[in-house]
Amino acid sequence: MDRAILKSALRLAYLHLVALSAVLLAAMPNALAQTARKPSSYEVRQGTTAAAIDNAQAPAQLARIASRDDFMRLARIYNPGTALEMPHLIFTIDRRDPARIYYINTPRYELHENFVRRERLLPQLDKATLNAQYKDPQRRFLFGTVSWQRDLPGYTYEFWEGDQLTPALLRQTDQLVRGSFYEAIRFKTNSTLHEQTARSAGLPFTTQEALLREQSFLPLNTGIASGRLRIVRSIEQASDLSPQDIVVLDEVPISLPPVAGLVTQRPSTLLSHVNLLAKGWRIPNVYVRDAQAALRVYDGQWIELEVTNNDYKVRPALRPTRTPPGTTQAGVRNLPRPDLSVTTLKPLSALRARDSNHCGVKAANLGTLRSALPPSARVPDGFCVPFSQYQSAMQKLRINERLAALQQQPGFATDANVRRTALTALRAEIANAVPDPALARSLQSQWQSQLQGRGVFVRSSSNSEDLPNFSGAGLYTTVPNVVGTDALVRAVQTVWASVYNFEAYEARRAAGLGQDAVAMAVLVQLAAPSDSSGVMITRDPFDAARRHITYISAKRGLGIRVVEGKRQAEQVMYSNWSKAVQVLSRSAEDTQLVANASGGVREVALTGSRQVLTDALIARLAAVGSRTKQALGGVDQDIEWAVVGDDILILQSRPYVDGSSR
Repeated sequence: MDRAILKSALRLAYLHLVALSAVLLAAMPNALAQTARKPSSYEVRQGTTAAAIDNAQAPAQLARIASRDDFMRLARIYNPGTALEMPHLIFTIDRRDPARIYYINTPRYELHENFVRRERLLPQLDKATLNAQYKDPQRRFLFGTVSWQRDLPGYTYEFWEGDQLTPALLRQTDQLVRGSFYEAIRFKTNSTLHEQTARSAGLPFTTQEALLREQSFLPLNTGIASGRLRIVRSIEQASDLSPQDIVVLDEVPISLPPVAGLVTQRPSTLLSHVNLLAKGWRIPNVYVRDAQAALRVYDGQWIELEVTNNDYKVRPALRPTRTPPGTTQAGVRNLPRPDLSVTTLKPLSALRARDSNHCGVKAANLGTLRSALPPSARVPDGFCVPFSQYQSAMQKLRINERLAALQQQPGFATDANVRRTALTALRAEIANAVPDPALARSLQSQWQSQLQGRGVFVRSSSNSEDLPNFSGAGLYTTVPNVVGTDALVRAVQTVWASVYNFEAYEARRAAGLGQDAVAMAVLVQLAAPSDSSGVMITRDPFDAARRHITYISAKRGLGIRVVEGKRQAEQVMYSNWSKAVQVLSRSAEDTQLVANASGGVREVALTGSRQVLTDALIARLAAVGSRTKQALGGVDQDIEWAVVGDDILILQSRPYVDGSSR
């Protein structure tokens, strides 16, 4: 569990999963690493206080917790001395008449079934009987956990996320726990099913989401970096950021040039473009409540920032002790060579993985998925403007020669503001160039004949994005809901011009990618009037071992808001083992983006519940994610999706880059 970011709220939800490991392994013989959700004895000893381990004098169990001392004598403590410290103990209820509760010496027994066997409550606990203790409404035992929530503060009790708890079982547990615990204690839900059960039982409860809201620290990407700490109000007001800066921001920006590290003081989605870039750059990225006040003393000074899964540390440094991101990243220097022999516009239905050499990985992946996903999901129809069209236009404008001349200008190589100004002028020249008449006719013909002239999104599909070691997320421009032939031609040129977006240029520069090796294909795709949209990852982004988890981030309306990361999205996790849905956060948005009939998008107020996804839709999305991963070679995917009515649409799928620098 040492790889999990949200340990303080998520960890105990899986304490009971090992108890089911024998059952799961019978069906999944290769799943051992994934079933071991509770740390091994070795890991527990490494991450547990000496007081909790040295418990030889503590009783095996207590029928009542009469004091804090009683609780701590039996408790195991994860992450002692950190922001995620959590003392907890497991309990077992034997429902035989009369029902009895046992608070268990947790470091000694570790698992509920160990206690039940060793204390001879049920010496022969076979697989079927063990499984029944989590599934059968008439079960003999209830297996739960009590923990101290330091951020509330207060005690909570809970069950494994997959426990098929009934209202009657929960009421019995609540009566026994409250009657035997010295202080007020609340039920904590670990799944949406548990929330429904608590409501049916008429019991108050706290949620995982509520606990996460109290969390003052969230490591989005672990690592160590040295650099100059800079507190800035916004990226727009700090145009001279460099790869040697560690930036402290109020909120996650929409885009970001390469920096050495990132700290924000408002929580956001883990799948924002900026966080995906941080992973690709292998820089530490952390949310810290009130970070600007906490780090004000270091503003303008050289520091070392260390972000672990349990905490963050800032130490003064005389000079950088690590090379800033850029120049030497292995495996991403050589961009795929574009095939310029294909000049005609290609419908998505004709594209497969091999076509990435003339249409880019994004378009090629969508072509593959367009045939692989139905009927569970579909890919909106569209077509690709191949690399050759971009190359021809750039040759006419002599862009490579212009860029070479710019790179020789005084200050271009050393001053970010000089580069920003020069690249702005270069983009304007490309975007405003006189369109090629032949290409304009081809675009109009393809748009009308294939897509019936309906509104489209015009998106990048370059040879410098969606790569295994360089996602390029958010670097290039998307033009939403384009209506009309002239607007379509201009949108294609705008996407071409985004090759020279400042953040894109800086990211390639930091990664050691040749600027003159970039080629831009363009994807023209039907606009989806999304009811909801978002991003999902086909594994737990906090723990690479948990391949049975799908992480989903969602908001209402068009998906631009999710990947911008400006406000917290609805975030859930789905386990294809337990079939449980765990809510990490509900959406913080009070508006949504919708398409304008005349082109572009507009913002409208949200009404009603802010809940975006139902459990049934979450399960469907997870299944589509699994099919997407299989269709694209079994590599974990970062997938952009939308829902229109009852249909799931896949808008993009790229390899998921997990770029922790540790």
